[in-house]
Amino acid sequence: MITGHCLCGAVRVTVADHGGFTGACHCRMCQRWSGALFVSLSVPAAAVTVTGPVARYQSTPFAERAFCPTCGSHLWMRDTDTADAPFELMPGLFDAARDIPLASEIYTDRALPGLALAGDHRRATRAEYEAKHPHLAGDLP
Repeated sequence: MITGHCLCGAVRVTVADHGGFTGACHCRMCQRWSGALFVSLSVPAAAVTVTGPVARYQSTPFAERAFCPTCGSHLWMRDTDTADAPFELMPGLFDAARDIPLASEIYTDRALPGLALAGDHRRATRAEYEAKHPHLAGDLP
């Protein structure tokens, strides 16, 4: 189990079990939301407990992004088309995330200059990722 919180501590997140890895996304929507790239810890919905105020923004027809309405800390991105969709949590919420390795990286050809991630993990370009996920309308320009 790991626990974490937003910058001000108003929102607390407890994760009973997680997959043991993080993933990174360099798409334009994630760049705009995070300021550079989105790194997430994918956790089954049943393993997540959230307390405190949470604001949600429907960022696409199929996904929401959540944040603390007090301090603005990003909390998660989550598909909304399935009730049991996993939470893609911001690993920075958790001190224990320092020990969780990066396992995958998508939209690698869209990464901002200087943000190439080192390591031996799976990588996919925009075309490769969208070919496997046809519900995506395409990355923003």
